[in-house]
Amino acid sequence: MDLHKLDTYAKSLIKEAAYNIKTSLSSELIIESKSEANDLVTNIDKETEQFFIRHIKADFAEHRIFGEEGFGDDIKDLNGYVWLLDPIDGTTNFIHQKQNFAISLGIFKDGVGILGYIYNVMEDSLLSGSLNGGAYLDDLRLPKLSSASVEEAVVGVNARWVVPNRYVHYEGMVKLLQTVRGTRSLGSAAIEISYVVTGRLDAYMSMRLSPWDIAGGLVIAKEVGAIATNLAFEHLDLLDADSFIVSKPGLHEELLKDYIQLK
Repeated sequence: MDLHKLDTYAKSLIKEAAYNIKTSLSSELIIESKSEANDLVTNIDKETEQFFIRHIKADFAEHRIFGEEGFGDDIKDLNGYVWLLDPIDGTTNFIHQKQNFAISLGIFKDGVGILGYIYNVMEDSLLSGSLNGGAYLDDLRLPKLSSASVEEAVVGVNARWVVPNRYVHYEGMVKLLQTVRGTRSLGSAAIEISYVVTGRLDAYMSMRLSPWDIAGGLVIAKEVGAIATNLAFEHLDLLDADSFIVSKPGLHEELLKDYIQLK
């Protein structure tokens, strides 16, 4: 398959989906909870995923879709072409702020990420990357990331991981916060990954993310030299939820070795 044509097609879907999302902001949202009270979904999340599926299935019948809202295929492997889609990453932001949310999309072929996208809907900015083809913010090619030290780093991390929790020993996280230059929490994994890729954050970590949260960002991160693994320093599981960290080179190993201890 022609990668350039697939890239053009995916970008056109993303832009059209984003337009639909923007026009929905003036209408009343139907909000539901999923696994817990703070795990929210709206009718727009669902409609956006269905929009992608409808078009992809019509134009690429052999491709499969792994989407957050469950309207795609039952994915047990990454054989062939698989689209990993979060139609609105940052749904809570979408509901409460009407900003700081993104469309996150990764296209994988036989388990290898070939195209990745993070579209910040309200900023109208598209971050994209292709396998061995570089990464771009709109039409501007992104440079390779430089290294960073912990003491000079600004790290994306949710405050809930700095108090007692079931995933990580919080004492190390407290030590980390006392050492780094600063922390941020934006409420969207895709946008936080985009901040690392563009140099606005030095690292971002989460104790539990799903494949569609990170798939697009992984393709882009690789093209700028960012390092991405789970918090056990292992390859990421793109079939199930996993812990996650992405960072500038030179910072990744130090964070995992000296500050983050999984339970």
